[in-house]
Amino acid sequence: MESIEVVVGRIGKPHGIRGEVTVDVRSDEPDRRFADGAVLRVEAPRGSAFAHRTLTVVRSRWHQQTLLATFEELTDRNAAETARGVVLHAMVDATETPEDPDEYYDHQLVGLAVHDVDGTLIGEVTGLVHGAQDLLAVRAVDGRPTLVPFVSALVPEVDVPGGRVVVADRPGLVTPLPD
Repeated sequence: MESIEVVVGRIGKPHGIRGEVTVDVRSDEPDRRFADGAVLRVEAPRGSAFAHRTLTVVRSRWHQQTLLATFEELTDRNAAETARGVVLHAMVDATETPEDPDEYYDHQLVGLAVHDVDGTLIGEVTGLVHGAQDLLAVRAVDGRPTLVPFVSALVPEVDVPGGRVVVADRPGLVTPLPD
């Protein structure tokens, strides 16, 4: 079984005095990634003295819109403060898919061929840019990097087993504007 590593969150500020921390969630499935007993690989920010290589989830809970997590290794507020900015990684079975059929892991999309609605090859997915609006990073056939809003109006079809995505291309989106 092949596994890949995915970023699932970043530790924010301490919450309370018992080592609980806020987590800036970077996963569509936080309840799955921050389940009790989950072991996450740690990537400390540059210059950080944070010494742990992994953190083990004792429990996680939602407080309003914020995920709060307690880790075995962070026993008090001081330890929690040293973890601020730490990026958390989880190992995921490469064949695993999100529970929602309209969601995809980044690694499932990278490398897919990009076709326009007529079936013409117009590029390849090189990555995703996450933000208020997720964007597909596409290298056009002429080598130019482009970004396509990852919305159904512009990306009407994602066929992971078929190795392709369809983009409702418009001049200037993936193909260049005419001269």
